[in-house]
Amino acid sequence: MQSCLRSLLKTGQWSSGYTSPFGPRTRLPTSLRYFRSSPPFRASTVGVSDLEKRISAIPLDRFRNFCIVAHVDHGKSTLSDRLLELTGTIEPGGKKQVLDKLDVERERGITVKAQTCSMVYEYKGQDYLLHLVDTPGHVDFRAEVSRSYASCGGAILLVDASQGVQAQTVANFFLAFSQGLHLIPIINKVDLPSADAVRALEQIKTSFELDVENAVLVSAKTGLNVEAVLPTVIEKIPAPTGDAAKPLRLLLVDSWYSTYKGVILLVRIFDGTIKAGDQITSFATGLKYTVGEVGIMYPDQTPQKSLRAGQLGYIYFNPGMKRSQEAKVGDTYTTVGSELLVEALPGFEEPKSMVFVAAYPVDQGDYGHLEDSINQIVLNDRSVTLQKESSEALGAGWRLGFLGTLHCSVFEDRLRQEHGASIIITPPTVPFKVVWANGKEEIIRNPAEFPDSDIVRARVAELQEPYVSVTITMPEEYLGKVIELCEGNRGEQTELQFFTATQVILKYDLPLAQLVDDFFGKLKGASKGYASLDYEEAEFRKSNIVKLQLLVNKFPVDAVSRVVHTSQAERLGRQWVTKFKNHVDRQLFEVVIQATAGKRIVARETLKPFHKNVLHGLNGTDLSRRKKLLERQKEGRKKLKSKSYPHPSSHRS
Repeated sequence: MQSCLRSLLKTGQWSSGYTSPFGPRTRLPTSLRYFRSSPPFRASTVGVSDLEKRISAIPLDRFRNFCIVAHVDHGKSTLSDRLLELTGTIEPGGKKQVLDKLDVERERGITVKAQTCSMVYEYKGQDYLLHLVDTPGHVDFRAEVSRSYASCGGAILLVDASQGVQAQTVANFFLAFSQGLHLIPIINKVDLPSADAVRALEQIKTSFELDVENAVLVSAKTGLNVEAVLPTVIEKIPAPTGDAAKPLRLLLVDSWYSTYKGVILLVRIFDGTIKAGDQITSFATGLKYTVGEVGIMYPDQTPQKSLRAGQLGYIYFNPGMKRSQEAKVGDTYTTVGSELLVEALPGFEEPKSMVFVAAYPVDQGDYGHLEDSINQIVLNDRSVTLQKESSEALGAGWRLGFLGTLHCSVFEDRLRQEHGASIIITPPTVPFKVVWANGKEEIIRNPAEFPDSDIVRARVAELQEPYVSVTITMPEEYLGKVIELCEGNRGEQTELQFFTATQVILKYDLPLAQLVDDFFGKLKGASKGYASLDYEEAEFRKSNIVKLQLLVNKFPVDAVSRVVHTSQAERLGRQWVTKFKNHVDRQLFEVVIQATAGKRIVARETLKPFHKNVLHGLNGTDLSRRKKLLERQKEGRKKLKSKSYPHPSSHRS
């Protein structure tokens, strides 16, 4: 197998029927892009009516709906750009990451939200209508990938030649395989000095049992061999099924909010045709709407007279849909009067929030502005859960739920960049389950609502915390350190598999609370950046957990309370009191900082008061006067201490 692949690489035959024009050992200038484009069809030079005529002449059997899936940073968005240039959808050499719309996506170089684009491509003298979906690569946004699969007939499984198969590659494969999608393996970044395409192909064959004879080896950055991708897509991915003559049946894949148009829906037409003026109804809500405009993403919104079976496109209503809650992703729509003739399509499972944080404005006077900013972002990201709460230390704020720590970080960046918000974010927490003695179960998402130790002993039958199934891929040399890291974070090993001589897949059941505590950063440190991580929700398990609180002069600081495992209470408690002591100014009275786990004090620090010499200038022989001044100072300190205490908002700048 290996010798066969190496000979294939040496001859330059990187895909079926293709020979490299540069020879087997020619070094490529990375500043240029190399691919032979089909006759371009550019939206900038051709009228929309001509585009419609060309699309309307394409029959359903020449439609192809496909997506690109890969581990994060394997080059999905770059390959999407090359395909759009190849088909003439965008001008070559334009801006990068065309399908990444958000500023935070461009800044971080990651895809956060799945985006779609239609392309017209000429192959063997015939036009084909291709619908491309660029999906996120990070595990936090797996729901976006799942929705993309529902609208596609196949997927490009993209693998970095220098990194090989990684954790999210494995997760994406099994998700696509379970939905019956046709997969095309493509090896990217073959121009890198560290690229090892042979190893990547062997990993794909060994791990997924895919036929690598039709694999395409490309460099999306330089454009090398990109022209071989679309012919492979046309030949290997089946055309969508559907009948334009049947009653309308469409699936709501995604939605976003426009200030002027209301909620815009991204839909996949399974049967029938839809055009402006049609009246349609939702199976989920029963509400009726009048279609205002239909169109395709090319790559921006391009109006069309109609959309028919097999197409992906957008629609919005007139009058517009004003509440994004009405657009339930996975919902089925049909024309009014056809409800009994159409069967609803299977929807999607709503993603559940896995990480919770509290958010407060730095200045309570900015509360209204911050509330408007959060609500605007939530309109386009409904996976965020929102609930108002208040803190004695930090004032009014919100409890926010996210799919993961990266999702939380992206949300915070968008608040700061797009809305100029000044915000305080508490450390992430996870939900816990309380099983009461009467059999009732309750999910606790806010540590402040966790029952006290007296209530736990008297009325609680069991406390449970969430676990996740973690898949880690890494080189074999880092296996010992990674196992040590997982065991130190209360993990339970479930599987250890060598899928090549040097690559390992390690599976652990890990408490979610440990995962959100910068586990990914610790993993990268232990493996020098070579390990990759994927996880999926497992179950709640019985656990010995307790609420860790910070007390300042016996007053609890609710903003920093946290539910932890009893084995970690003392270590975290010592960290808390030490850090708090370093950030609180000295007062005219003694400040006692304590960390408590239930009723037990696990750590303490004392901040000594400022001393005022009330005896200055006093005659040393006047003992009664001396005693009186000291008693008055003692009483004053006691009175001041009872009226006020410092909290986190009073730390030194």
